[in-house]
Amino acid sequence: MTEGIRRLFAKPSTGGVPGPFPAERSERHITGPGSGLAGAGKKEKMADTVRIGIIGCGGIARGHIQRLLGYGAQIAALVDTVEANVERYRRDFPRLSGVPVFRDYRDMLGSVELDAVQINTPHAFHYPQIMDSLEAGLHVLTEKPMVCSVRQAKDVIAKAEETGLTVLISYQRHYQPQFRYIKRKIEEGLIGKVTAIAALQGQDWLRGTAGTWRQKMELSCGGQLNDSGSHLLDILLWTTGLSVERVMSFIDNRGSEVDINSGTAIRFTNGALGTITVIGDCPVWWEDFTVWGESGAIFSRNGRMTVALQGKEPFEPADLPGGSDPDRNFLDVLAGRDVNHTPPVCGLRGIELCEAAWRSAELGRPVSVAELG
Repeated sequence: MTEGIRRLFAKPSTGGVPGPFPAERSERHITGPGSGLAGAGKKEKMADTVRIGIIGCGGIARGHIQRLLGYGAQIAALVDTVEANVERYRRDFPRLSGVPVFRDYRDMLGSVELDAVQINTPHAFHYPQIMDSLEAGLHVLTEKPMVCSVRQAKDVIAKAEETGLTVLISYQRHYQPQFRYIKRKIEEGLIGKVTAIAALQGQDWLRGTAGTWRQKMELSCGGQLNDSGSHLLDILLWTTGLSVERVMSFIDNRGSEVDINSGTAIRFTNGALGTITVIGDCPVWWEDFTVWGESGAIFSRNGRMTVALQGKEPFEPADLPGGSDPDRNFLDVLAGRDVNHTPPVCGLRGIELCEAAWRSAELGRPVSVAELG
């Protein structure tokens, strides 16, 4: 993993790389039809029906396509390097039967009238695809993790601010009632100032992803910590509002190129403490996390939540808020009906924790976020 991490953190080349999914973003400016390059990359006018290009037609794309179509969006193009993947969706969704198909997303950006893209590719490709799409004047809905380094996350945030375009990360837990409840109650001060967190995730990820791109460093940029573990890291940071100051981490790759098991101790900027254990070599699915505050705690064990307040009997809350999903939120943001509930700063906070953990394990010492640039 050491050499792969060094390559990941290296400064990108200035030129594009041939092929449909380049390792670094192309510097080529898209100025063809549908580019939307008015001023600093801003869209001149949003179409009445949002026109979306799907970049990556693997299994995760199905839910996005189904929901986006159901909410009234138009899928205007499909991109994938595997013809069978595209044909499967054109067969399963009749409305897609006549849409243009591309092997290279850059060809789509330069030739199709679009308002937005939705990205489902391996993690290493998210950064160039997001940046090129923003440069082309398009809003972006991307699968997690947003990017693979702190430097890349800051680039995306700066580009989104420069263009005035939306970048929304598909972290579905932000829209689930249980986690919305936890966030709201912490913000309301139900348990007082957050003083500590502890989290554990166990999955049979080592065997379940064997032989796939997820265990190839050049494509995934990391292992379970930045893959399914990314959901756990994100929801802890989002619900508590905490930011990482420094970490000490130990990682066991279990014979893989990428991290499988990891144990991380954290100090947050507000002084709170934390531990996160992510086990990718686990015989069953298991997940729990706890948030402690000065006057109470919230426990979540495999989806079952308990609230304990000082001097009161613990209880399971029933007054949960309503739920939604990232695809609906994306369309609502573009229509001006809602705010972005998974903005790119969430991607930055998560990769700060991941990158600090990777470097700490490599260097054998605590690493602060300030060291990451």
